[in-house]
Amino acid sequence: MLNEALACPSVVAAQLADMSRVVALARKLSEQPRHVALTVARGSSDHAASYFASLTMSRTGVPVASLPMSVATLQQAPLRVSGQLALAFSQSGKSPDLIGTMSALRAAGALSVAAVNAPDSPLADACEWHLPLLAGPELSVAATKSYIAMLSISAQLVAHWQSDEVLLSALQTLPEALHRAGALDWTRAIDALRGVERMIVIGRGLGLAIAQEAALKFKETSGIQAEAFSSAEVRHGPMELIDQDYPLLVFAPRGPEQPGLIQLARDMQARGARVLLAAPGDVPEATLPLVETAHPALDPIAAILPFYVMAAGLAAARGRNPDAPRHLNKVTETH
Repeated sequence: MLNEALACPSVVAAQLADMSRVVALARKLSEQPRHVALTVARGSSDHAASYFASLTMSRTGVPVASLPMSVATLQQAPLRVSGQLALAFSQSGKSPDLIGTMSALRAAGALSVAAVNAPDSPLADACEWHLPLLAGPELSVAATKSYIAMLSISAQLVAHWQSDEVLLSALQTLPEALHRAGALDWTRAIDALRGVERMIVIGRGLGLAIAQEAALKFKETSGIQAEAFSSAEVRHGPMELIDQDYPLLVFAPRGPEQPGLIQLARDMQARGARVLLAAPGDVPEATLPLVETAHPALDPIAAILPFYVMAAGLAAARGRNPDAPRHLNKVTETH
């Protein structure tokens, strides 16, 4: 897990070296108005889809929804998706429900796209378009470099779809930002979380996808019952859980959501919660550092990498093997 996480800068650099497929797909998307987009994914891949959805909606205005796959596979609903974008994210491209769903969407006239890491996958064959993630073999059960590759390909697609030269230019510096992010010191989090059994991870906007991914990694690599919430949502029912010494990890990268995230961290600290605030260096309350990339939309991509490095160390500190979590397989074939 650790070695694969630290390989992320090279993975993104390989993607950026040849964006011809992304450019061609973006051109196709621009040929006619898209009224809605659907994402199809599970696990870490679904968290990457969450980033794609937030980025797409905030920058293009096209609504994006995560499709429950049973609607297409088990219920065989007559989905009205002709001409709309359907994008699947997967590391292996082997899960039958992803393949069946994308086959059904393509048959219904959707513009079907597979962002897949494994070459020659059945999922890629089922779709009209294939965006290779180029992460290379991922041996650890806990996905890291394939997840960051999905975030990167999402940002590339939206940037080209919009012809956003500022974001495209910033993407060229993302590998270097990831190098810096991988070297950040998050050992404070290992010390704080070594003995916890439950916690909440908080984000908002583009950063919610990072909080979701972090919560999953806490579960699968350290056995911590971690749940992810938006900073707005946590002020409702989940607030009842947070009392003295309750552990929270708050991701607060740059963006319009950052002030509210910082305020939530302050409020929870005043309540007595044990708060780890991940934020850039200009935030005085930050307890975990984050790298600022060349564009705020890319900051969440750099934010998850030091978490991955920390998560590998935390698992080891808790006597677990992050590369082979109990009861889990690398490829999960759901129906």
